Amino acid sequence: MYKQVLGTVLLLGLAGIVLFNFVQQNKDTSEADEPNAYNVNGEVNTEGGSIAPVESAGLEPGDMAPDFELETLDGKTVKLSDYKGKKVILNFWATWCPPCREEMPEMQDFHDEYGDEVEILAVNLTGSENKVKDVHEYIEKYDYTYTIPMDKDSTVGDEYRAFSVPTTYFIGTDGKIQQPRKIGPMTYDFMEEMADSLK
Repeated sequence: MYKQVLGTVLLLGLAGIVLFNFVQQNKDTSEADEPNAYNVNGEVNTEGGSIAPVESAGLEPGDMAPDFELETLDGKTVKLSDYKGKKVILNFWATWCPPCREEMPEMQDFHDEYGDEVEILAVNLTGSENKVKDVHEYIEKYDYTYTIPMDKDSTVGDEYRAFSVPTTYFIGTDGKIQQPRKIGPMTYDFMEEMADSLK
């Protein structure tokens, strides 16, 4: 009799644990599916959220895009000011970033179609990479052909407040930022829309 009671108690205890875990998992899943109720960084087009100081809000439409000079992956030197008169999509990324990896094929398709009209500068935040070799191997593996400047000490990323990656700015022919920055991966259609909006 004692063994039957003990067995029943154990079974009820195990059933309770399973039920608790099931309820907790459903609660966590439903909370993850809900949109972020507190958009703490002020960005309307952000996927996710972050708590960051006011100065991290980014450059605004109408601001002159800060000039920079960086060495590219293939050893050339590029200056942003060299592209004045051309539309520029200025993207900040890293090899370890899954959303960056998601958008890069779309960027290549866009570059193949619109490369004569819109310059893609995909600035690698090299200071955050394990090794520079990782960047070379990644670009060669997927045969990306747009320009890859290397921000080895993250000074350009800091100036553009690219504290999340990917972060993208849209610069018009006048050298000014003309659209709000995009945090998160871009699609081909989104890049087309932004390029059409630039003057």
